[in-house]
Amino acid sequence: MMQRGFAGLIVTASLISGLCATAIRSDPQNSDAARSAGSSSTNTAATDPDYKIGPQDMLRVDVWKEPDISRIVPVRPDGKITLPLINDVQASGLTTTQLAAKIAEGLKKYITSPQVTVGVTEINSRRVFVTGEVAHPGAFPLLPNMTVLQALSSAGGFTQFAREKKIYILRMEDGKQVKHPFNYREAVSGKNVEQNIILEGGDVIVVP
Repeated sequence: MMQRGFAGLIVTASLISGLCATAIRSDPQNSDAARSAGSSSTNTAATDPDYKIGPQDMLRVDVWKEPDISRIVPVRPDGKITLPLINDVQASGLTTTQLAAKIAEGLKKYITSPQVTVGVTEINSRRVFVTGEVAHPGAFPLLPNMTVLQALSSAGGFTQFAREKKIYILRMEDGKQVKHPFNYREAVSGKNVEQNIILEGGDVIVVP
């Protein structure tokens, strides 16, 4: 009897150990998935010549044979970056090619035929925010053609207190905050599909 009981304890302990190991292994996978979403957005900018730089993006500026000027710089909330010799340069709203040309033009006063390249190392401007009665509120990478429904799905769904018919999106348009209503019940049933708009960087989805 004692031998059988001891053997049972060993089997139970092994099962618990295996479950713990599985749980521990799952965490890196979740982290990898989250990193993958962010890196995928950055890769899109790196390969898209039409990507417009935004506030809080991180840029790598390389000036050929000028290591003292070449550096990684953040785009400030006012949309500008700061570089030696030319100080503040407007970056937000420009492509990397346009910004490189603008920097080169400014450096011509100090360097003969400057050759400048600009790359995006981190996309921080292309995020959307989901707040209120959702399972996982926070900031999410803005994927290409991401809709309101997709963003809500990324936030893990609603809490039991969510008012699904009263959701709205806050967006800055021409310097003013505009409120776009969104009725989740209608959207998922195929009614008023036009309210399931494609999101833009900085949009805030509020679930009251």
